[in-house]
Amino acid sequence: MDFEACREAVYSNEWYDFMLRKDDPLPEEGDDMCLMDMDGSYQSWYYRPVNLPSINFKTYSYKAVPKCFTPLSAQALDASGILRIRNQPNLSLTGEGVLIGIVDTGIDFANQAFRYADGSSRIIAVWDQTIQDGTPPKPYFYGQEYTQEMINEALANENPLLFVQVNDPIGHGTAVASIAAGSVDEATGFSGAAPHADIAVVKLKQAKQYLRDFYFIPEGAAAYQENDIMLGIDYLNRLAAARSQPLVLLVALGTNHGSHSGNSYLSSYLNDIGQRRMRAVVVAAGNEANERHHFYGKLYSSEEIVTVEVNVERAMNGFSIEMWAQEPELYEVAVVSPAGERISRIPASRESRQEYRFVLEGTKFSVDYQIVGNLSANQLIFLRFERPSKGVWKILVYPKNFVYGMFHMWLPISAFLESPVYFLSSSPDTTLTIPGTARVPMTVGGYNDADGALFLSSGRGYTFSGAVKPDFAAPAVDIESAGGQMYTGTSYGAAIAAGAAAMYMEWAVVRGNIPGANSMDVKDDFIRGAAQETGQLYPNREWGADAIIVPG
Repeated sequence: MDFEACREAVYSNEWYDFMLRKDDPLPEEGDDMCLMDMDGSYQSWYYRPVNLPSINFKTYSYKAVPKCFTPLSAQALDASGILRIRNQPNLSLTGEGVLIGIVDTGIDFANQAFRYADGSSRIIAVWDQTIQDGTPPKPYFYGQEYTQEMINEALANENPLLFVQVNDPIGHGTAVASIAAGSVDEATGFSGAAPHADIAVVKLKQAKQYLRDFYFIPEGAAAYQENDIMLGIDYLNRLAAARSQPLVLLVALGTNHGSHSGNSYLSSYLNDIGQRRMRAVVVAAGNEANERHHFYGKLYSSEEIVTVEVNVERAMNGFSIEMWAQEPELYEVAVVSPAGERISRIPASRESRQEYRFVLEGTKFSVDYQIVGNLSANQLIFLRFERPSKGVWKILVYPKNFVYGMFHMWLPISAFLESPVYFLSSSPDTTLTIPGTARVPMTVGGYNDADGALFLSSGRGYTFSGAVKPDFAAPAVDIESAGGQMYTGTSYGAAIAAGAAAMYMEWAVVRGNIPGANSMDVKDDFIRGAAQETGQLYPNREWGADAIIVPG
């Protein structure tokens, strides 16, 4: 299809988005599809769903349907050790020569935190995916790219937004950018972690309505599609390659959709990027530990049944639950409504879908049984409740193929729930949001630098597959951004860690000490230099391999 038709496909709710990996079977191109390539590894496909059913996981592969992500929002530089390293005479590291790339909600490009002393911009480029009639960067066919030259021309005018239309009404992207790389403000004493780093930003477009409807994402909630995030990462990687510049990639977004094993498309792509020379990837652990959105199930025999109780505080549009079990285990479920209506044990097959109605509650319920994975064959049971009534819903879990007797369930992340829904017997462990479960990136938890205590909402490990995560923790409570605003959440701990990673890449790559340094090098050295709390055993689920980040 031509450029304009494909651009329309990216924004139109009448087109479905799908993701494929290079080794997946690729459909033939036709008049009703478009595609964009991501670094030769992944592709974002757009289909006009003529005579096709609405989104479900029997018709469409679970991994191919984009998941939705949201910002992980809930003095720190001194506590993290960054100022000590920055001011050390033999180092004086400030991120000089390093590009910090941020995929987020946008940026207030006119803010003094992103300018040099002469008023010119430290922002190298912005790809604003929300602008539908702009000139996109090649090889993409949507959004608008603004170069540093265009930004500086805009800043020379009284109203820069008339010339560069990038903004950040949510403020999350601006906050993490200023914490990671904001310029020094002598008047207020504010400084980002890497105040001389270059900055590049991708402003994500909001998820399409059909995906928001499918995942029951409330109106007004910030939600971004997995394929748009991956294309943004691809853009930043290409930009750094064209400039022959080390890149620190910051992803302060998360979701609960997925197995939490680090094998989602986004996680796999971040693993790939993070292993490359001159690339470091930092992700946030999320703020789900206290939200009661995770249930850990354990059966001790093939005859046992586990009853999972889910409390719905008030009637709502809907919610979903993902239940995951590692191969070769298989399970089946039954459901009992608050009024006592029962759907008996639903037989599982490899790719099956069943729909039911609870008459007394007026609730539509569906269950998809899937085997998901390229290198594994884990079982997914996707339960979807449409217009559930208030009260306690019971999910009865039966073993079909009993081996270890373990399974996990996750409710959506808090921002994606219209009203409170939670497990009555929840577990705070294995509450890292995705992509915080990815193996290669630095996954950053949070602590309160005022008292050294763990930030109680900080996502906890380990991953579904047992990998040690988070990797370490950074200050994440009452973190000051440019302008004096205070923020709490692992997004901001990750931003501090991204600035620290830029300092490391300056020392390693720009100064030639480790020219091929990558995310694994940065992570390993951070872990070796981190401070451990007396009396703690490491690694652990709360702090990871070490307690706090002290680069050096």
